[in-house]
Amino acid sequence: MPATPASKNLTAIRHTLAHLLAHAVQDQFPQATFAIGPAIDNGFYYDVDVGRPLRPEDLPTLERRMRHLVKQGLAVEKIDAEHERVKRYLAAQPFKQELVADLHAAHQEPTYYQVGHFIDLCRGGHVTNTRDIPLDGFKLSHLAGAYWRGDSAKPMLQRIYGVAFQTKAELDQYLARQAEAAKRDHRKLGKELGIFSMHDVAPGTPFWLPAGMIIIRELESLLRTEYQRRGFVEVRTPILVKKDLWQQSGHWDHYRENMFTLRVENEDYALKAMNCPASCLIYGEQTRSYRDFPLRLAEFGVLHRNEIAGALGGLFRVRGFTQDDAHLYCRPDQITKEIGDQLRFTLAMHRLFGFKPSFRLATRPEPAMGDPKLWELAERSLASALRSNNIPYAVAEKDGAFYGPKIDIDVTDSLGRTWTIATIQLDFQMPERFALEYTDEHGRSPRPIMIHRAIFGSYERFIGLLIEHFAGAFPLWLSPTQVELLTVAKKHRATGQKLLKLLTQAGLRVHLDDSDETVGYKIRKAEKQKVPYMIVVGEKEKTLQRMAIRVRGKKQVRSVRLKTWIIQAQKKMASRSSAL
Repeated sequence: MPATPASKNLTAIRHTLAHLLAHAVQDQFPQATFAIGPAIDNGFYYDVDVGRPLRPEDLPTLERRMRHLVKQGLAVEKIDAEHERVKRYLAAQPFKQELVADLHAAHQEPTYYQVGHFIDLCRGGHVTNTRDIPLDGFKLSHLAGAYWRGDSAKPMLQRIYGVAFQTKAELDQYLARQAEAAKRDHRKLGKELGIFSMHDVAPGTPFWLPAGMIIIRELESLLRTEYQRRGFVEVRTPILVKKDLWQQSGHWDHYRENMFTLRVENEDYALKAMNCPASCLIYGEQTRSYRDFPLRLAEFGVLHRNEIAGALGGLFRVRGFTQDDAHLYCRPDQITKEIGDQLRFTLAMHRLFGFKPSFRLATRPEPAMGDPKLWELAERSLASALRSNNIPYAVAEKDGAFYGPKIDIDVTDSLGRTWTIATIQLDFQMPERFALEYTDEHGRSPRPIMIHRAIFGSYERFIGLLIEHFAGAFPLWLSPTQVELLTVAKKHRATGQKLLKLLTQAGLRVHLDDSDETVGYKIRKAEKQKVPYMIVVGEKEKTLQRMAIRVRGKKQVRSVRLKTWIIQAQKKMASRSSAL
């Protein structure tokens, strides 16, 4: 979408603030060297080398200097490249010299801007005067390391981040959201709740702990129930596959740098980075008829992709992951219905978690495999499916996979953040490369249409998202522990054991805390674990008739008939209700 005047102005503000940040750094550290300083979503940054490690306590000093510069009402002026000041500036800036050399090599003329006494190599896009910058609309936020040009073989610089908005209210709102996001950080909560851990022996690949495995199995159960209802069959394909398969699919030429390759008995292999080529082999194992369609093959496939170490982050960017994949084969006349069915399936699953979806049609990238005419047909088919289901969508030009266009489905979480997790891809190329056929009603052998579809994307990323979306307080059906039993004293342990058995037989996941700690301590411990229900087991509970139940997030305790409450809890789990 084109930028609005307001967004253009905000971008100019953020870009100018990057210059003012560099100005402040130069004032504080005269020998500093500067790399790049762009405007980004929510703010700006600058990569610098000041001769010593920057510390968080440096940020308030730099921020005060920036505010002083804003108040000065400094003009932002283009300066002639041949000016003596530009030459003196470049002589002390090796990173800028490298950028200038690249511009010259590309037959482009470098341009320079000055604000105050700071000169910078820049293509423009600023406010005309620093008084145009809201004085209370920006803040320096944090520091990070950044390799020059993202290359680990080049110098490590320090990146100073800032956030900027047009009003203080917008800035405060953003900072409040960031503070809440920090409390919900899935890496912190994942460890505290016993969901997953990460270890240096397997970078970018989580170790799933007992609570995490319960969440995974519940998500699998949800999908398997829907698969059975919607006519899917489940398959599983090998993790380690010979080079031949990847050459045939086109991944060896178009995707090899993202794959883990290895040599086994003088032959090249790769760890499976996607499931689709192996799915094609399963399709080709028997003769198919037009009556067999649509054929829906689902796979919970373990995949590996060679992400660089610096890009790895918790569950959101991993090397090893499991994808809730499916490949559907159909006739041309079934495309619109099949894609529509998968859109509605995906929407139903996402709404179960309270996500708000939006859609993007990603078109032919450069380079891409196959006949452009087939790409056009595929793109029209996806657009038709979206329109026929009354789904508004944006177009993401040249953002498709190398083998076909796709519909990316974004969701908005409880913090207002947007994530791309689901995709539906239409593929005319893979059936061609694997010579897939079926016998039609006239005895001919046309190619089937292949649809790639993932709803959760990867379990890893989706569970990381769920942890932050719910702040670890999962719905009852997804909670690893659903009921915590807290005994008052040693003499109540027998009652606790009976209640544990009764609730477990009713299908609930229950933990009994019969330690010698106080009830208050046990309650605080269960609250930290975000357990949906707590039952204090004392004298009144010996008959197993009525229970005092504490609901997560509520201080009041309610007395209920045990049998009635169990039935209610079972209904909530069966319906996967979000209410407690």
